[in-house]
Amino acid sequence: MKNLIKDAQKTLLNNRRKGYTLPTNNKLYPAQWNWDSAFIALGYSYFNLNFALKEIKTLLDGQWKDGMVPHILFHDTNTNYYPNYTAWNCGNKIHSSGITQPPILATILKQILDKNKINQKQLIEVKKIVKKINKFHEWFIKFRDPKKTGLVSILHPWESGYDNSPIWDDPMEKVIIEKDLKYKRADNKVINPAHRPLNIDYDRYVTIKNNLRKNKYNPKKVFKSSFFNVVDVGFNSIFLKANKDLVCLLNKFNFNNSKIKNYIKITEKNILKLYDKKRGTFFSKDIKNKKKIEIPSITNYFILFADLNNISINNRLIKNLKKHNDKEKYFFSSIKPNHKTFEEKRYWRGPVWINCNWFIYKGLKNKDNLFSNKVKSKTMQIIEKKGFFEYFSCKNGKPMGAKNFSWSAALYLDLKLNKN
Repeated sequence: MKNLIKDAQKTLLNNRRKGYTLPTNNKLYPAQWNWDSAFIALGYSYFNLNFALKEIKTLLDGQWKDGMVPHILFHDTNTNYYPNYTAWNCGNKIHSSGITQPPILATILKQILDKNKINQKQLIEVKKIVKKINKFHEWFIKFRDPKKTGLVSILHPWESGYDNSPIWDDPMEKVIIEKDLKYKRADNKVINPAHRPLNIDYDRYVTIKNNLRKNKYNPKKVFKSSFFNVVDVGFNSIFLKANKDLVCLLNKFNFNNSKIKNYIKITEKNILKLYDKKRGTFFSKDIKNKKKIEIPSITNYFILFADLNNISINNRLIKNLKKHNDKEKYFFSSIKPNHKTFEEKRYWRGPVWINCNWFIYKGLKNKDNLFSNKVKSKTMQIIEKKGFFEYFSCKNGKPMGAKNFSWSAALYLDLKLNKN
């Protein structure tokens, strides 16, 4: 077998620019993405700790004054990507988008620090990073959960990270598309359009974005006026786990953690309101239209990653997870294959994603070690057979989307080299 560890390192280094790393080396994603950078930093931590910390620092250089960390930073403004920096028209000293992405940074940083010794210079940088991550989490608590329910909202499908998931179909259908929209997609010129979101979906994405821009991304205003407001299971699971890891980081450096600790208590209680006892799974909630979203997405199982202290719920989830796509060659499909919304090849509507499997693998550890090891080996297997692609068919493993995909390479390094 080829030395995939070296290939993974090479993939990251080839995609690296000045202090940050592109998701891939083609024209599909020509900027720095928030949660991509977190996963990428984890990958770097196995062979270049300075690059790992620099990746996180560069991302946090784009943090807004109020604490929000955007989902895209446009370091290079000379691209054909849409929506580009002019379409968003916001940012601090770095042009950015006006929305965020899953706050996985605290979890990634904790894992990096748990397995690496840092020198004095790195320690100074890490302390600054922890303070900025804390500010980011406090922004979520203040502006995305104004009623203090313990559950945060996303105000655009892109904030979830799983942009085109069927989870968003119903809430998106309620969005009245703006008249005379003028924009030009580039993504479906680079990748097979049959694998990308439909034009009508893009019309809605842009309509939601334009409304946020009209409100100047004011966090209080947009929470009330956004055309889209969903409490998502996967997103809140990531945030709950990240808050737990942030408490550890704050403790480590003797920073105050009382606000985050109190919020965790509220979340652990109220996230159970998303649990469907009948079906033994969690479902997201459309806050805008006051409706449960009953879509069998793999992201509903990210709750295992959050480490809820409820053995019976965890066991039931694992039992259902094992049936999610047990008839297909590869797991986990982003949507259960027997569901009407499943599409084998379309972005987030069926394909297998390495980061989703990574969340599930981490969530299964210490709950079902046999199954967690199976998930780990099957995930590594698909990469070893097919390469560092963006996503894969659950039926035959066909690689799709971008090749030389950074988080696939980075997470392969973690799966292969992490001995914990």
